[in-house]
Amino acid sequence: MHWYLDVLKKYAVFSGRARRQEYWMFTLINVIVYAVLMGIDLGVLNLGFIAPLYSLLVLLPSLGVTIRRLHDTGRSGWFVLLGLIPLVGPIILLVFLAGEGKAEENQYGSNPKLATA
Repeated sequence: MHWYLDVLKKYAVFSGRARRQEYWMFTLINVIVYAVLMGIDLGVLNLGFIAPLYSLLVLLPSLGVTIRRLHDTGRSGWFVLLGLIPLVGPIILLVFLAGEGKAEENQYGSNPKLATA
Protein backbone atom coordinates (compact mmCIF):
# COMPACT_ATOMS: atom_id res chain seq x y z
CA MET A 1 0.00 0.00 0.00
CA HIS A 2 2.93 2.34 0.61
CA TRP A 3 3.75 2.23 -3.13
CA TYR A 4 0.33 3.68 -3.88
CA LEU A 5 0.62 6.39 -1.24
CA ASP A 6 4.18 7.30 -2.28
CA VAL A 7 3.01 7.91 -5.85
CA LEU A 8 0.10 10.02 -4.60
CA LYS A 9 2.49 12.09 -2.48
CA LYS A 10 4.51 12.82 -5.65
CA TYR A 11 1.35 13.52 -7.65
CA ALA A 12 2.84 16.14 -9.96
CA VAL A 13 6.49 15.02 -10.06
CA PHE A 14 7.51 14.24 -13.62
CA SER A 15 11.27 14.22 -13.11
CA GLY A 16 13.42 11.43 -11.76
CA ARG A 17 13.03 7.68 -12.06
CA ALA A 18 10.52 5.11 -10.81
CA ARG A 19 11.26 1.43 -10.22
CA ARG A 20 9.25 -1.25 -11.97
CA GLN A 21 7.79 -2.34 -8.64
CA GLU A 22 6.64 1.19 -7.81
CA TYR A 23 4.86 1.53 -11.16
CA TRP A 24 3.19 -1.89 -11.22
CA MET A 25 2.10 -1.85 -7.55
CA PHE A 26 0.53 1.57 -8.07
CA THR A 27 -1.20 0.31 -11.21
CA LEU A 28 -2.47 -2.83 -9.46
CA ILE A 29 -3.89 -0.95 -6.47
CA ASN A 30 -5.32 1.69 -8.80
CA VAL A 31 -7.19 -0.96 -10.83
CA ILE A 32 -8.50 -2.63 -7.68
CA VAL A 33 -9.74 0.66 -6.21
CA TYR A 34 -11.36 1.58 -9.53
CA ALA A 35 -13.11 -1.81 -9.78
CA VAL A 36 -14.44 -1.55 -6.22
CA LEU A 37 -15.65 2.00 -6.83
CA MET A 38 -17.27 0.94 -10.09
CA GLY A 39 -19.08 -1.89 -8.29
CA ILE A 40 -20.30 0.44 -5.56
CA ASP A 41 -21.09 3.15 -8.06
CA LEU A 42 -23.21 1.09 -10.43
CA GLY A 43 -24.28 -1.83 -8.25
CA VAL A 44 -25.24 -0.16 -5.01
CA LEU A 45 -25.68 3.56 -5.54
CA ASN A 46 -26.57 3.52 -9.26
CA LEU A 47 -24.99 6.94 -9.74
CA GLY A 48 -22.36 6.36 -12.41
CA PHE A 49 -19.96 9.19 -11.61
CA ILE A 50 -17.89 8.13 -8.59
CA ALA A 51 -15.46 5.83 -10.46
CA PRO A 52 -14.88 8.31 -13.34
CA LEU A 53 -14.29 11.05 -10.75
CA TYR A 54 -11.67 8.83 -9.08
CA SER A 55 -10.02 8.30 -12.48
CA LEU A 56 -9.83 12.04 -12.98
CA LEU A 57 -8.32 12.52 -9.50
CA VAL A 58 -5.51 10.01 -10.10
CA LEU A 59 -4.78 11.15 -13.66
CA LEU A 60 -1.76 13.30 -12.73
CA PRO A 61 -0.21 10.74 -10.35
CA SER A 62 -0.66 8.02 -13.00
CA LEU A 63 0.91 10.17 -15.67
CA GLY A 64 3.75 11.15 -13.34
CA VAL A 65 4.67 7.59 -12.37
CA THR A 66 4.44 6.48 -16.00
CA ILE A 67 6.82 9.22 -17.11
CA ARG A 68 9.23 8.44 -14.25
CA ARG A 69 9.09 4.74 -15.23
CA LEU A 70 9.97 5.64 -18.82
CA HIS A 71 12.86 7.71 -17.47
CA ASP A 72 14.11 4.64 -15.60
CA THR A 73 14.31 2.76 -18.90
CA GLY A 74 16.29 5.62 -20.45
CA ARG A 75 13.43 6.99 -22.55
CA SER A 76 11.88 10.41 -22.66
CA GLY A 77 8.53 11.02 -21.02
CA TRP A 78 7.15 11.93 -24.43
CA PHE A 79 7.03 8.21 -25.21
CA VAL A 80 3.83 8.15 -23.17
CA LEU A 81 2.15 9.56 -26.28
CA LEU A 82 2.72 6.20 -27.97
CA GLY A 83 -0.36 5.05 -26.09
CA LEU A 84 -2.46 7.24 -28.39
CA ILE A 85 -1.57 5.21 -31.48
CA PRO A 86 -4.39 2.71 -32.07
CA LEU A 87 -3.65 -0.99 -31.43
CA VAL A 88 0.16 -1.03 -31.53
CA GLY A 89 0.87 2.06 -29.40
CA PRO A 90 -0.34 0.65 -26.08
CA ILE A 91 1.49 -2.63 -26.74
CA ILE A 92 4.79 -0.85 -27.42
CA LEU A 93 4.27 1.30 -24.32
CA LEU A 94 3.55 -1.81 -22.24
CA VAL A 95 6.82 -3.39 -23.42
CA PHE A 96 8.73 -0.23 -22.48
CA LEU A 97 7.09 -0.05 -19.04
CA ALA A 98 7.70 -3.74 -18.30
CA GLY A 99 11.37 -3.60 -19.28
CA GLU A 100 14.27 -3.53 -16.88
CA GLY A 101 15.49 -0.10 -15.84
CA LYS A 102 19.00 1.08 -16.65
CA ALA A 103 21.39 -0.06 -13.93
CA GLU A 104 23.67 2.93 -14.36
CA GLU A 105 22.90 6.57 -13.77
CA ASN A 106 21.27 8.23 -16.77
CA GLN A 107 20.25 11.79 -17.67
CA TYR A 108 17.12 11.47 -15.48
CA GLY A 109 18.91 10.58 -12.27
CA SER A 110 20.53 7.77 -10.35
CA ASN A 111 19.30 4.21 -10.18
CA PRO A 112 16.31 4.10 -7.78
CA LYS A 113 17.15 0.52 -6.75
CA LEU A 114 20.47 1.69 -5.35
CA ALA A 115 18.89 4.66 -3.57
CA THR A 116 16.54 2.46 -1.55
CA ALA A 117 19.10 -0.24 -0.73
